[in-house]
Amino acid sequence: MESVDVIVIGSGVVGLAIAAKMSQTQKNVIVIDKNSGFGEETSSRNSEVIHAGIYYPKNSLKANLCILGKQSLYQYCKARHVPFKQVGKLIVAQNTLEETHLEHIKQKALNNGVDDITWLNQNQLNNCEPNLRATSAILSPSTGIIDSHTYMQSLVAEIESNNGFFVGNTKMIRATPIDSGFIVTLLCQGEVMTMKCRYLINSAGLHSEQVANSIEGLQKRLIPKVHWCRGHYFTYSGKSPFSKLIYPVPELKTQGLGIHATLDLANQIKFGPDTLYIDTLNYDFSNDLKIKFLNTIKRYFPSITSEKLQLAYTGIRPKLQGPNDGFKDFNIQTCKEHNLKGLVNLFGIESPGLTASLAIGKYVNDALLNEN
Repeated sequence: MESVDVIVIGSGVVGLAIAAKMSQTQKNVIVIDKNSGFGEETSSRNSEVIHAGIYYPKNSLKANLCILGKQSLYQYCKARHVPFKQVGKLIVAQNTLEETHLEHIKQKALNNGVDDITWLNQNQLNNCEPNLRATSAILSPSTGIIDSHTYMQSLVAEIESNNGFFVGNTKMIRATPIDSGFIVTLLCQGEVMTMKCRYLINSAGLHSEQVANSIEGLQKRLIPKVHWCRGHYFTYSGKSPFSKLIYPVPELKTQGLGIHATLDLANQIKFGPDTLYIDTLNYDFSNDLKIKFLNTIKRYFPSITSEKLQLAYTGIRPKLQGPNDGFKDFNIQTCKEHNLKGLVNLFGIESPGLTASLAIGKYVNDALLNEN
């Protein structure tokens, strides 16, 4: 039976970042994915934003790993020539009530150590973003955008340079704990095979709950429900009306950050995502959503017209937060939680997972190497 040091299940940006980090010290690291290519699900269907760490509760994993990850990601992009742009973000308010909420967001950011944000009044906004309607905003200059596919390609190249591999069309059937790690049964391109590994990492994103249920000896009470939440995106035809990312003040008791405007590296703008919880995994998109998007976008971009919006794509987030739930943090379970040495399960790694990916990689690596 072939033996490797590490098997990472799931080749999204977080799985690849974990594998890249572990490949620096482990001899044989394999990343498997049921799809033929890497990053084909959540990691390739998002806003590609490098977040600052503004919205999350103090000392949460989302806050801490986002802030550490942001710094690491900018450094990584510069060192490995991954395209990015630190364009900045405006979180905009439309009235006095929203300005009060904006003050709370500002304070939360400061509590998290995000100390570069500034308050802009209406006159200042008119000068920097004349197409924007808002009474005030906070500016986050450290927010940026990234070419996520090139970033994932770079992580794969790093893994391969350290003698690791990505293997597509491969699904884990089950994992059985042994004294020295795990025996993992795989369905690889239609053939069943077994492999030993010392470390097993479940970074399967949308399918992390299913993978966890296939690990023998893992207590079922530790496996959380993963909710699938689809978000839709529209592109904007023509020159971008904004130079920065535009986010509305999030509505209370909502499950996302609102339909916002983000730029790509070609300076084209898109709007989204919204939030729609689904029971079956599909990327359906109805043009009927355009009216909802238009009405929301017009609050901060009143001159937008229907013909400027074009259907783009959808993405699905693996949320621990159900439709009526409050904040749910990343759930990264190590030996301390489940008492299975060599295993890490990651649940609910949605936004800011891309931003936090390198920090998550270090977090997982350190947890595994320090569990003895």
